[in-house]
Amino acid sequence: MDPLKITILSGSLDPKSRSRRMACEAENLLRERRCEVEFIDLQHLELPAFDNLKCYEHPSYDRLYRAIRDADGVLLAVPIYNWSVGSAAKSLIELTGATGAGGRKSAWFDQIVTFICSGGLPHSYMAYGSLAMSLMLDFKCVINPYVVYATERDWLDGTISSDSLQARLQKTIEVQLELSSKLRSRAYSSDWEI
Repeated sequence: MDPLKITILSGSLDPKSRSRRMACEAENLLRERRCEVEFIDLQHLELPAFDNLKCYEHPSYDRLYRAIRDADGVLLAVPIYNWSVGSAAKSLIELTGATGAGGRKSAWFDQIVTFICSGGLPHSYMAYGSLAMSLMLDFKCVINPYVVYATERDWLDGTISSDSLQARLQKTIEVQLELSSKLRSRAYSSDWEI
Protein backbone atom coordinates (compact mmCIF):
# COMPACT_ATOMS: atom_id res chain seq x y z
CA MET A 1 0.00 0.00 0.00
CA ASP A 2 1.19 3.54 -0.74
CA PRO A 3 2.49 5.57 2.20
CA LEU A 4 -0.02 7.76 3.98
CA LYS A 5 0.02 11.39 2.87
CA ILE A 6 -0.19 13.73 5.83
CA THR A 7 -0.31 17.49 5.53
CA ILE A 8 0.91 19.52 8.49
CA LEU A 9 -0.37 23.09 8.63
CA SER A 10 1.50 25.28 11.10
CA GLY A 11 -0.87 28.14 11.86
CA SER A 12 1.22 30.38 14.08
CA LEU A 13 2.70 33.65 12.89
CA ASP A 14 4.92 33.93 16.00
CA PRO A 15 8.61 33.44 15.07
CA LYS A 16 9.17 31.63 18.42
CA SER A 17 6.03 29.51 18.13
CA ARG A 18 5.73 26.45 20.35
CA SER A 19 2.98 24.99 18.19
CA ARG A 20 5.39 25.14 15.22
CA ARG A 21 8.03 23.31 17.27
CA MET A 22 5.51 20.59 18.05
CA ALA A 23 4.55 20.46 14.36
CA CYS A 24 8.22 19.89 13.50
CA GLU A 25 8.42 17.09 16.05
CA ALA A 26 5.24 15.60 14.59
CA GLU A 27 6.82 15.77 11.14
CA ASN A 28 9.81 13.77 12.41
CA LEU A 29 7.52 11.13 13.94
CA LEU A 30 5.53 10.84 10.72
CA ARG A 31 8.65 10.53 8.58
CA GLU A 32 9.97 7.80 10.92
CA ARG A 33 6.75 5.93 10.11
CA ARG A 34 7.44 6.39 6.40
CA CYS A 35 4.62 8.82 5.74
CA GLU A 36 4.72 11.27 2.89
CA VAL A 37 4.59 14.63 4.69
CA GLU A 38 3.88 18.09 3.34
CA PHE A 39 4.70 20.78 5.91
CA ILE A 40 3.18 24.19 5.25
CA ASP A 41 4.10 27.03 7.57
CA LEU A 42 1.62 29.91 7.34
CA GLN A 43 4.29 32.22 8.74
CA HIS A 44 6.03 31.97 5.37
CA LEU A 45 2.97 31.85 3.13
CA GLU A 46 0.79 34.84 2.39
CA LEU A 47 -2.91 34.17 2.79
CA PRO A 48 -5.27 36.36 0.78
CA ALA A 49 -8.27 37.87 2.52
CA PHE A 50 -11.27 35.68 1.82
CA ASP A 51 -13.65 37.38 -0.62
CA ASN A 52 -15.05 34.26 -2.36
CA LEU A 53 -13.87 35.62 -5.71
CA LYS A 54 -10.36 36.96 -6.31
CA CYS A 55 -8.86 34.96 -3.42
CA TYR A 56 -8.93 31.86 -5.65
CA GLU A 57 -6.50 33.55 -8.04
CA HIS A 58 -3.90 34.08 -5.31
CA PRO A 59 -0.74 31.96 -5.79
CA SER A 60 -1.09 30.38 -2.31
CA TYR A 61 -4.61 29.13 -2.89
CA ASP A 62 -3.86 26.25 -5.24
CA ARG A 63 -1.02 24.85 -3.11
CA LEU A 64 -3.07 24.98 0.10
CA TYR A 65 -6.20 23.56 -1.53
CA ARG A 66 -4.36 20.58 -3.02
CA ALA A 67 -2.33 19.91 0.12
CA ILE A 68 -5.52 19.54 2.13
CA ARG A 69 -7.71 17.85 -0.48
CA ASP A 70 -5.12 15.24 -1.49
CA ALA A 71 -3.98 14.30 2.03
CA ASP A 72 -4.99 11.16 3.88
CA GLY A 73 -4.94 13.28 7.02
CA VAL A 74 -4.33 16.85 8.15
CA LEU A 75 -2.56 17.97 11.27
CA LEU A 76 -3.40 21.51 12.40
CA ALA A 77 -0.75 22.97 14.70
CA VAL A 78 -2.23 26.14 16.14
CA PRO A 79 -1.69 28.67 18.89
CA ILE A 80 -4.51 29.40 21.31
CA TYR A 81 -5.25 33.10 21.73
CA ASN A 82 -8.21 34.55 23.65
CA TRP A 83 -9.88 31.16 24.11
CA SER A 84 -9.77 30.22 20.44
CA VAL A 85 -7.34 29.14 17.74
CA GLY A 86 -5.22 31.82 16.10
CA SER A 87 -6.81 33.77 13.25
CA ALA A 88 -4.47 32.40 10.56
CA ALA A 89 -6.03 28.94 10.88
CA LYS A 90 -9.53 30.38 10.55
CA SER A 91 -8.47 32.34 7.45
CA LEU A 92 -6.96 29.18 5.97
CA ILE A 93 -10.18 27.24 6.49
CA GLU A 94 -12.31 30.03 5.02
CA LEU A 95 -10.10 30.11 1.94
CA THR A 96 -9.90 26.36 1.31
CA GLY A 97 -13.31 25.45 2.69
CA ALA A 98 -15.51 27.61 0.49
CA THR A 99 -16.79 26.37 -2.81
CA GLY A 100 -17.40 29.61 -4.69
CA ALA A 101 -18.40 29.71 -8.34
CA GLY A 102 -17.03 27.38 -10.99
CA GLY A 103 -17.71 23.99 -9.43
CA ARG A 104 -15.02 24.09 -6.74
CA LYS A 105 -15.53 21.72 -3.83
CA SER A 106 -14.21 22.37 -0.35
CA ALA A 107 -10.83 20.76 0.27
CA TRP A 108 -11.89 19.76 3.80
CA PHE A 109 -14.72 17.31 3.07
CA ASP A 110 -14.18 13.96 4.86
CA GLN A 111 -10.71 14.89 6.06
CA ILE A 112 -9.14 13.27 9.14
CA VAL A 113 -8.03 16.20 11.32
CA THR A 114 -5.72 16.25 14.32
CA PHE A 115 -5.15 19.30 16.50
CA ILE A 116 -1.84 20.20 18.12
CA CYS A 117 -2.30 23.31 20.23
CA SER A 118 -0.07 25.55 22.29
CA GLY A 119 -1.60 27.91 24.82
CA GLY A 120 -0.60 30.03 27.74
CA LEU A 121 -2.88 28.60 30.42
CA PRO A 122 -3.76 24.96 31.14
CA HIS A 123 -7.50 25.68 31.41
CA SER A 124 -7.74 26.73 27.72
CA TYR A 125 -7.32 23.11 26.63
CA MET A 126 -10.78 22.98 25.01
CA ALA A 127 -10.38 26.23 23.07
CA TYR A 128 -9.96 24.39 19.75
CA GLY A 129 -13.39 22.80 20.24
CA SER A 130 -15.53 25.26 18.29
CA LEU A 131 -13.28 24.98 15.23
CA ALA A 132 -13.26 21.18 15.53
CA MET A 133 -17.06 21.16 15.72
CA SER A 134 -17.29 23.43 12.68
CA LEU A 135 -15.02 21.14 10.65
CA MET A 136 -17.04 18.12 11.71
CA LEU A 137 -20.47 19.61 10.99
CA ASP A 138 -19.66 21.66 7.88
CA PHE A 139 -17.23 19.31 6.14
CA LYS A 140 -17.93 15.94 7.80
CA CYS A 141 -14.32 15.82 9.00
CA VAL A 142 -13.34 13.05 11.37
CA ILE A 143 -11.71 14.73 14.36
CA ASN A 144 -8.98 12.78 16.10
CA PRO A 145 -10.12 12.52 19.75
CA TYR A 146 -6.48 12.68 20.85
CA VAL A 147 -5.32 16.28 20.91
CA VAL A 148 -2.04 17.72 22.10
CA TYR A 149 -2.52 20.83 24.20
CA ALA A 150 0.71 22.19 25.65
CA THR A 151 1.56 25.18 27.79
CA GLU A 152 4.90 26.62 28.86
CA ARG A 153 4.91 24.06 31.70
CA ASP A 154 5.43 21.32 29.11
CA TRP A 155 8.79 22.71 27.98
CA LEU A 156 12.10 22.35 29.76
CA ASP A 157 14.16 25.54 29.63
CA GLY A 158 11.59 26.86 27.18
CA THR A 159 12.95 24.79 24.28
CA ILE A 160 12.93 21.04 24.95
CA SER A 161 9.61 19.25 25.22
CA SER A 162 9.01 17.26 28.40
CA ASP A 163 8.70 13.46 28.37
CA SER A 164 4.96 13.71 29.02
CA LEU A 165 4.53 16.08 26.06
CA GLN A 166 6.54 13.74 23.85
CA ALA A 167 4.36 10.80 24.93
CA ARG A 168 1.13 12.75 24.23
CA LEU A 169 2.40 13.81 20.82
CA GLN A 170 3.45 10.28 19.94
CA LYS A 171 0.08 8.77 20.91
CA THR A 172 -1.81 11.50 19.04
CA ILE A 173 0.22 10.79 15.89
CA GLU A 174 -0.36 7.04 16.23
CA VAL A 175 -4.14 7.58 16.43
CA GLN A 176 -4.00 9.95 13.42
CA LEU A 177 -2.23 7.29 11.39
CA GLU A 178 -4.64 4.54 12.43
CA LEU A 179 -7.69 6.66 11.56
CA SER A 180 -6.17 7.78 8.25
CA SER A 181 -5.20 4.23 7.33
CA LYS A 182 -8.58 2.72 8.12
CA LEU A 183 -10.60 5.48 6.46
CA ARG A 184 -8.53 6.06 3.34
CA SER A 185 -10.58 3.51 1.38
CA ARG A 186 -14.02 4.51 2.70
CA ALA A 187 -16.82 4.29 0.16
CA TYR A 188 -18.67 7.51 0.97
CA SER A 189 -17.98 11.05 -0.15
CA SER A 190 -19.56 14.10 1.48
CA ASP A 191 -20.75 17.41 0.17
CA TRP A 192 -22.82 20.24 1.64
CA GLU A 193 -25.53 18.37 3.50
CA ILE A 194 -27.13 18.12 6.91
